[in-house]
Amino acid sequence: MSLTDRLREKALAEGFSDFGVCKPDAVPETGARLAAFVDAGHHGQMGWMAERMGWRGSPSDLWPEARSVVMLAENYGPDHDPLEVLEHKDRAAISVYAQNRDYHDVAKKRLKRVGRWLIEQDAEAEIKVFVDTAPVMEKPLAQAAGLGWQGKHTNVVSRALGSWFFLGAIFTTLELDISTGEVDHCGNCRKCLDVCPTNAFVEPYQLDARRCISYLTIEHHGPVDLELRAGLGNRIYGCDDCLAVCPWNKFAQRAAEVKYHGRAELMTARLADLAVLDDGAFRALFSGSPVKRIGRNRFVRNVCYAIGNSGDLSLVPVVQGLVEDTDGAVADAARWAVERLAG
Repeated sequence: MSLTDRLREKALAEGFSDFGVCKPDAVPETGARLAAFVDAGHHGQMGWMAERMGWRGSPSDLWPEARSVVMLAENYGPDHDPLEVLEHKDRAAISVYAQNRDYHDVAKKRLKRVGRWLIEQDAEAEIKVFVDTAPVMEKPLAQAAGLGWQGKHTNVVSRALGSWFFLGAIFTTLELDISTGEVDHCGNCRKCLDVCPTNAFVEPYQLDARRCISYLTIEHHGPVDLELRAGLGNRIYGCDDCLAVCPWNKFAQRAAEVKYHGRAELMTARLADLAVLDDGAFRALFSGSPVKRIGRNRFVRNVCYAIGNSGDLSLVPVVQGLVEDTDGAVADAARWAVERLAG
């Protein structure tokens, strides 16, 4: 059995859902695609996408010694319909991936175990592991390694896993057997494009992050544009709409890793309870969760938008208490919510 086959066995035994290998220079067009994205301003406030663009667009430049890139899929599939909570306007919609432990921590530990095993097989081998933590464009590399293809919503879709999986990468100086890349299987389907509440897709396969709810609720600092606030609905951290409607999810399975199973208190949280969180209570509730990184102020800002969209007049006193908040974006969102509820 080849080293690549044994590495595959080790990765799957550690809990990864799929495995593939590509060359660092397998997708030479990514640099130009990234440059066009940034030049159009579609990255919004994500300045880090423009920084070190050369490394992000070319894995060979990021680490010239790398000879192979091992791409791994980590399933986080839910056991419920993520869109069902959108019908309950007094509740908070938190993206599936953020309803429990931070995947960066969980997946990286698994990646390091696989990486250490690889070094044990060849003492001269060197590795670097990445889980959305470095200037690496994981999605095109995943397609080159055969894990799936970038769908019209720009996320990776798998015929085996649907839409619900994270990506991890192990760069290595070893020459491993290369996998067959995946091709596009979207066909004429455009469900992911049509479902977007804020029309964030410029065209198929092109996203303007400045209109994307995931970007607006997580990456965007300050007040959200007035024209986009109604489209947020009750989504307070991320958005799963374009993922959830993908027909390939008929093959998706619930995550085997219990740390990705949604916590009940985050799947059905009441907006009224979340709006009154101070910094300490926010940190306690979201300890170990990726939600914690946006901080109390941005989080409560999002909750205020959701309350404004709820149509629930009983929530007026809740946001009324935030109109003089020390954070300007929270105060602005609270005033907007009061005015919207008042008609």
